Amino acid sequence: MPSDLAPTPSATTPSTPALSDVAVTTAHEAPATLVPLLDDVSIAVLAPDPRWSLTQLPSGLRLLEIRSPGEPVEVRLSVPLGDAVGHWHPQAAWRRTLVADWEGRSRVSLVNGPAAGCLYEHSGATLLTFAVAEPTAETSVRFGVSEENDTHVVHLRMPASPDPHRILLVPRAPSVAAALRPLRGWFAATHPPMPVPEAARRPVYSTWYAFNQDVTDTAVETQAERAAGLGCGALILDDGWQQYGNGRGYAGCGDWQPDPAKFPDLPAHVAKVHAHGLAHLVWVAPLLLGPEADCFDAWSACAPAPATVPGAYVLDPRLPEVRRHIIDTCVRLVRDNHLDGLKIDFLDQALVYAADGTGDVGPAMASLLADLRRELEEVRPDVLIELRQPYAGPGMTPYGNMLRSFDCPADAVANRVRTLDTSLLAVGAVVHSDMVMWSHGASPAAVARQLIGALHCVPQISVRLDEIPPEQMAVVRFWLARWHEHRALLLDGRVEPGRPDELYPVVTAARGDACLVSVHADRVVTLDLAAHRTFHLVNGSDRDRIAVEVVGGGGPVRARVHGPDGRMMNDPLTYLPEGPSLLAVPRGGLVTLTHSCRGTGSTEGP
Repeated sequence: MPSDLAPTPSATTPSTPALSDVAVTTAHEAPATLVPLLDDVSIAVLAPDPRWSLTQLPSGLRLLEIRSPGEPVEVRLSVPLGDAVGHWHPQAAWRRTLVADWEGRSRVSLVNGPAAGCLYEHSGATLLTFAVAEPTAETSVRFGVSEENDTHVVHLRMPASPDPHRILLVPRAPSVAAALRPLRGWFAATHPPMPVPEAARRPVYSTWYAFNQDVTDTAVETQAERAAGLGCGALILDDGWQQYGNGRGYAGCGDWQPDPAKFPDLPAHVAKVHAHGLAHLVWVAPLLLGPEADCFDAWSACAPAPATVPGAYVLDPRLPEVRRHIIDTCVRLVRDNHLDGLKIDFLDQALVYAADGTGDVGPAMASLLADLRRELEEVRPDVLIELRQPYAGPGMTPYGNMLRSFDCPADAVANRVRTLDTSLLAVGAVVHSDMVMWSHGASPAAVARQLIGALHCVPQISVRLDEIPPEQMAVVRFWLARWHEHRALLLDGRVEPGRPDELYPVVTAARGDACLVSVHADRVVTLDLAAHRTFHLVNGSDRDRIAVEVVGGGGPVRARVHGPDGRMMNDPLTYLPEGPSLLAVPRGGLVTLTHSCRGTGSTEGP
């Protein structure tokens, strides 16, 4: 039920202070009286004559609306520390424990992650979960432990708007994933996602780590044939296909024409990849403009700010002529070369213009991306558009249908953590791993660990498939086949990854009477035989066994154990008693347990 419109006890106009004017801690900011809001959370709103209301939505979410037309607003949330251990937010990276409020700061926008966060305690239960309902506008966030007040605080500064400022709040939930689930539902309804073609839900071959910029048409076509045989659905031709695409910098970006020495006939090359049954995408960074590009002189006045990546400047997306130029360039690429889509990189570079006093970058990027999608769909109705962290939040899913982890070459831990982070708020679009890679001498278990790190998303692979040893190819073939077998469970099941500060060591995906658990550390896995009939336990740890604790009663089981390369292992297990047990499973392998006492089976989705 809506609360009465409540005037804030303190009403002062927030502004964006100079760095020297920012209080060191939140306790030294302008005072404001906090009042109860939800559970143990309190609120203060700073703005000229603000009024706010809190409404319970049918989903159980609470919608906080703040009315202060045409004025910037600061919202302060505070909650007692209790047994808090971590604060998850889309920009958390590796800082997942508690930080002090003099340290926790971020500025978010459409292309830099949503303004959202979740404070949770040692049990995993949440203490405060919020998300700004409008993901487009630039918002500054200050958060962390108030040493003076023994609380965790979140201060949100939102720009002036003629409409009410809206913030979504989630009552206490048993886990971070459970708390963020209804937020995904709300964003899916308010920001309808882009349709997802079948090719986006199949593994992808990428040229980047395998070739870097040293790509040619014949070399890529060789990989396409082998990737198709492994069940891949798409190929991404990454950086290096374009003219002046050399040197690992971006000084040649801007023309987006094929390098005639590497791809003398790009449409013919695309047709050969299509003949293997693969969709074809190319990499493009349309905001970047380098001084070596032929078009640099024509567009340099529209790119006054240097990029934060080497060698290039950034086209200002707030300029209508820039948006038109980018759309025309991307549409031309897809139309003239018969492409199926684009891997769009470095959209977050637009933030070099954030807070410069000449306009919000967020609405300009929303306008650019909406028009780009519409015109690309006119050429290719089932177009594929890959976006990557940090521009992979719920506000971006109307503009892309493949959300990729940020680059983490050969880092299986980062791939697992980043893809699961993205999945927590992903709406509609499918989450993709960063490209999986490994060395030529890697053991089968080491190769399997890379693939297991990308198990709970769509895996992307980037090795030279015609050069890897047969024992590595056996691992790739086995794990991609298992991924295809369990695709609906992995992509559409209900996922519970656990606490973010623990880096998700045990990840559970459940759908119907099947449950898949990937184990990445020496942890005990709870198996509820009353809930599911079949369990797939994936060993991503450094041990040759998995520790389980059976609840819901023991019983007879049929066990199938595979090594990392798919070879069947001898396992005489026929009965699993209630309580703890150790299952012999080689590292990089898996065991499938099927018991005859069928449980109720959860049919809920993600």
